[in-house]
Amino acid sequence: MQRANYYTVEPELMTYLIKQEALIKRKVEASFGLTIWELLKLRTSQLNQCAYCLAMHSKQALEYGESINRIIALNAWQDTPLYNKKERAALALCEKLTLSQNIDDDFYLVLAELFDQPNLVTLTVAINAINSWNRMVKMFKPTVEFNER
Repeated sequence: MQRANYYTVEPELMTYLIKQEALIKRKVEASFGLTIWELLKLRTSQLNQCAYCLAMHSKQALEYGESINRIIALNAWQDTPLYNKKERAALALCEKLTLSQNIDDDFYLVLAELFDQPNLVTLTVAINAINSWNRMVKMFKPTVEFNER
């Protein structure tokens, strides 16, 4: 069954999401970096089981200089030394927000030690954005294209 092409059915709404993505990228580049952003996109997409986004963001992460080992190990990030303290905190936040878990004061303080307030807002919006994209893809199921090296 062919589902709606969300880009052609509602181009105005999709333009908004694309502009949001460009703004997030600009904020991320100026704050905590594109590598963490791509790790967040990948981890969120793993949690949401979004193959389309996993394919897209694995390729993008490699283009931004991410290593294959860190991409492969991402699903078990807590059990590997491949991620630094800041990345671990961002990934923990990613999981909590994606899974609609509570952000208690103790965890917020850990985040606030590593990220200033503007970065915390950017981080949260970035995680919400990829969750939104995952849900669009899960609904409309565009063709997944994994690109081999």
